[in-house]
Amino acid sequence: MKSILTSISLSALMTGAGFAQTYVGDVAVNPEDVQLGQKHFSPFVDQSFPNRVFWGDTHLHTSYSTDAGMLGNVLGPDEAFRFARGEKVRGSLGEFAQLVRPLDFLVVADHAENLGLAPMISESNPQLLANPWGREVHRLVKAGDSLAAYVTWGESMMANKDPLDDDDLTRTFYNRIVETAEHYNEPGVFTALHGFEWTSSRDANNLHRVVMFRDNADKVADIVPFSNYDSSDPEDLWDWMESYEVRTGGRVMAFPHNGNLSNGLMFNDVRENGEPIDAEYAERRMRWEPLYEVTQIKGDGETHPMLSPNDEFADYYTWDRGNFGTESKLPEMLPREYARTALARGLKYEQEIGVNPFKFGMIGATDSHTSLATAREDNYFGKAAAGEPGSGEDRYDEFLIQPDFLGEEVAVRHYETLASGLAAAWARENTREAIWDAFNRKEVYATTGPRMTVRVFAGWDFEADEVHRPNFAAEGYARGVPMGGNLFSGPEGGAPKLMIRALRDPDGANLDRIQIIKGWVDTDGEPRTKVFNAAWAGERELDAAGNLPPVGSTVEGAKYTNTIGSAALGGHWVDPEFDPAQRAYYYVRVLEIPTPSWLAYDEAYFGRLNLPEDAIMEQQERAYTSPIWYSPQG
Repeated sequence: MKSILTSISLSALMTGAGFAQTYVGDVAVNPEDVQLGQKHFSPFVDQSFPNRVFWGDTHLHTSYSTDAGMLGNVLGPDEAFRFARGEKVRGSLGEFAQLVRPLDFLVVADHAENLGLAPMISESNPQLLANPWGREVHRLVKAGDSLAAYVTWGESMMANKDPLDDDDLTRTFYNRIVETAEHYNEPGVFTALHGFEWTSSRDANNLHRVVMFRDNADKVADIVPFSNYDSSDPEDLWDWMESYEVRTGGRVMAFPHNGNLSNGLMFNDVRENGEPIDAEYAERRMRWEPLYEVTQIKGDGETHPMLSPNDEFADYYTWDRGNFGTESKLPEMLPREYARTALARGLKYEQEIGVNPFKFGMIGATDSHTSLATAREDNYFGKAAAGEPGSGEDRYDEFLIQPDFLGEEVAVRHYETLASGLAAAWARENTREAIWDAFNRKEVYATTGPRMTVRVFAGWDFEADEVHRPNFAAEGYARGVPMGGNLFSGPEGGAPKLMIRALRDPDGANLDRIQIIKGWVDTDGEPRTKVFNAAWAGERELDAAGNLPPVGSTVEGAKYTNTIGSAALGGHWVDPEFDPAQRAYYYVRVLEIPTPSWLAYDEAYFGRLNLPEDAIMEQQERAYTSPIWYSPQG
């Protein structure tokens, strides 16, 4: 094994320094002074590859989302952006919150369906009161019965009938979010991207997409976000996105999320209209949805233990009881719900129809409905206002998926939620254009909350000692492809060689290991996946099956130490089972050492909690990179 697998611990990682355009905090360079090809004393002159990792949340809800504002969230887009930029903000229940470090970018992605309903009611908006339904929900809220008003709205949502049907009203409140994003957007310092969430929930099956624009207010202002009232079919959303680009000259993309709540529809074998997947559909899906939100508060979506029975880390906050409460989960639904298997099935589709419909990169996000983009276990402010600190022990027993239809078999409570997650983007500058472009080329990765730095390149001639070199990234781009890239047939007898480096969050835990997840289509035409350990901390040895002993644990209640694991890991890995005739993908999973969960931190702060036996008190945070795909010539 050592002939093809080298485990390397690095004491420090270095990234290339580079210049950007003139922004606050950046060094100004006149483009006319750049002469490509000319030899310079400084090795960084004319360097153009992405050299910084930027952190953000692309899926945050404020009081403008009806399922947030009608359920106790009183914080709007202003507080959301101020919090993301690092300011101290008071939550809806009165507790102050602040991030350990500011985020670099944020998308306020409020639900398109009756966007702004709660603030409309709060300010007694005249247009709302001119509508009979609007007057009724306004009356209920002002009479102190917000829950009844919310249920009334929910009935309209379930019936897929817009009770307001007022584009001008929607546009007014959407424009307020646009104006707030413009106010807080500061190129080079903080990026406020425009967006919203399309909330398709056909028969209570989750097909939600977050929509994110590359553009400024001159293009995105005055639009009416596409909603589930318009259509529940993603292909109609793509039509709307295409129309936007044609009309404005702008750019837009969408991110699906929570396939685990779709009951087999997220990565289905047929389209929403019942037609089979064909090449045109596959091309359109990857044109408009290049990424998948693989981890967030409502369950981790990388894989499932039934799909990956040999993966000891597969059962990570698994939500698999059903959809949003109306239908229980069946085992045959699982392959069409999780990222790892969907990526492998995409290879099979490519083999059959010539195009891969599931060739997506991976990001994380919070999906928080508190206006607070918190993703750390020790700073967890819940999913909704009712789950914020200060709400008492009921916070843990609060239903996130109600048992109204099928009882406890589908119910999910707040204690089962994740603090996850964040998106990391490799770019040269913190601007709307640079962040969006990083997403579009899939040079992004997901974490469950920690800000660990991860980089991977695949090529044909990387040597093991190159992982040590300070010009690691320059050589990676020059002779290989980064995460999100495509690798084609190499030299005869060769196999893909991956160089990986990972550095712990400076405010977080040491690293346990780096793993490579490979997917391929076997000779029988069946999708397969396998996990390989590529680098690890300590003196552990792989067994004959390639498995690695646990790193151990220092967790005691809400405390742990970094006396185990490594601050940085690097690995050089060569695919030991490579078949040049088989399509394949490779992505990296990085695991931290065990750390306390948010429940353990809560117990340390509030005192002993009456938690169920299955409450997770200790866990291993992780990162998932976008894949690199190998395609044989021809």
